[in-house]
Amino acid sequence: MGKIVRNYGYIGTKEDSDKRFFITKNQWVAGYTVGIMLLDVHYPLMPGNVVNANTYNFPVRHAWVKGANQQRMHSGDDTLLPELIATAKQLEIEGCRAICGACGYFGHFQKRVAEQMDIPVYLSSVVQVPWIRAGLKKEQKIGVLCADGHNLTVDLFEQCGASKEDFDACVVKSAGELPEFSAFMERRGNFDNAIVRQELIGLAKEIVTENDDIGAFLLECSDMPPYAADIQAAVNLPVFDFITLINFIHSAVAQKPYYGFM
Repeated sequence: MGKIVRNYGYIGTKEDSDKRFFITKNQWVAGYTVGIMLLDVHYPLMPGNVVNANTYNFPVRHAWVKGANQQRMHSGDDTLLPELIATAKQLEIEGCRAICGACGYFGHFQKRVAEQMDIPVYLSSVVQVPWIRAGLKKEQKIGVLCADGHNLTVDLFEQCGASKEDFDACVVKSAGELPEFSAFMERRGNFDNAIVRQELIGLAKEIVTENDDIGAFLLECSDMPPYAADIQAAVNLPVFDFITLINFIHSAVAQKPYYGFM
């Protein structure tokens, strides 16, 4: 495989395009800024979901990780690592400038995949936790809605660059056992969207009712962003999720020049 040469920069004028460009061997497509690695799931992928391409105002490149089902990913099965690295490297060849995951539990592999790549890697929504805390008062906490509370561990936080102190500053509620949200875990192939929305709003309200020191929310699960606006309206707090992460990553790797009046 030839050396990967990235064409960073914005082509907006004739002068921008009048220069020599290069392409990496075996690169068949271009223009994708963020590559997103996927799990094997079976449920409707709503607008706002990380796996729905209509979620984004820019092109993203999705790729399925062979053998990556929810059980193996949530538990951090180490035997997935070779396929994760291979998939991330293929996305890099295809022109992606950063890599993300489509499940917060990709965080089990954050450090190890990042070490193998020549482009930035942000596999889990959890990587945002230290940054979220930096903007809050010291005594404030983060409300976290997740799909699987059992596997949202201190170790996963540490793999994502967060600390034990960051973990302790989070109030976690798991949605995986809720009657309708459990469809995301059980491969039923359908769910009632209105009920899922109300279940998640209810969890968020429980957190702020039980804790008067919540400063922000994080939605760990890649299936939760479709409900972020409704959750925010219910709790009146900042809400971070996978889409805030991916939008942030895109803005860093696809800078455009500014034009306007002085």
